[in-house]
Amino acid sequence: MTKTKLKTEFEPGRGYIKQDWDAVSDNPEWTAEELRSAKPFAELFPEFADEIRRTRGRPVTDNPKKQVTLRLDSDVVARFRADGPGWQSRINDVLRKAAGLD
Repeated sequence: MTKTKLKTEFEPGRGYIKQDWDAVSDNPEWTAEELRSAKPFAELFPEFADEIRRTRGRPVTDNPKKQVTLRLDSDVVARFRADGPGWQSRINDVLRKAAGLD
């Protein structure tokens, strides 16, 4: 894992101007004692942490989709894409019928 070096001095050309850097750089660095006494967000705000966990990502389903890599003929893909958005789901429907799952 590569660690990003903390920027402590203004560097021009990094997407912000000196006035912006000066406006936010007055936040004092934490002391060793403050770092030792810091608590995780989930410990301090358990109800918010639970809400974040519940609402992030796709909804849980009984039969989740599985992402796979599949090579199809270009004309087959073109035919399904021509019908617009949802073409992957339409391919899934056709495959389910062909496999006798519907």
